[in-house]
Amino acid sequence: MIEPQTYIPVSTVAETVRLALAPVFLLTAIGAFLNVCATRLSRIVDRSRDIEPLLLKSRGHEHDRWLGELHILDRRMSMVASAISFSVVSAVMTCLVVALLFAANFVETRLGLAIALLFIGATVSIAIGFAIFLVETRLGAKAVRVRSELLQHRVDDSD
Repeated sequence: MIEPQTYIPVSTVAETVRLALAPVFLLTAIGAFLNVCATRLSRIVDRSRDIEPLLLKSRGHEHDRWLGELHILDRRMSMVASAISFSVVSAVMTCLVVALLFAANFVETRLGLAIALLFIGATVSIAIGFAIFLVETRLGAKAVRVRSELLQHRVDDSD
C-alpha cells in the first residue's frame, strides 16, 4: 500500500525542484518549437487559401501547376501537424516526469523506472517531431524554387 509521508523536509523539496529544472527547460524549448510549427502551419494555410481561387480560374498547364502546388502544401500541412502532435506528446510526457519526481518524494513507492521511461519517451517523441519538421522544411524549400522558364525569360527591348 502506498502511504504518503506526513513530514517532508524543505531540503528534499529543494532537491526535487533542482531535479525538475531540466525537464522544465525542456518544456520551454518544446513550447518555442510549437510556436515555430504553428507559425509555419499558418503560413502554409494562408498560401493554400491564396492559391485556391487561382486554381479555379486557371486552365491547362497553369491549372496543373497550381494543383501541384496545392498537393505539396497539403502534404506540408500534414507534416507540420504531425510534428506538432509529436511535440505535444513530448510535452505531456515531460509534465508527467515533473509530477512523478514530486510524487516520488511524497509516497513510498518506486517510480524511478516510470520516470526514466517517460523521459526517454519524451526525448524520442520530440526527436521524431524535429525529424518530421526537417523533412517538411526541405520539402518547402524544394517547392519554392524559381521555375526555369522564369529564369530564362528575356525582355524584348524593341518596344
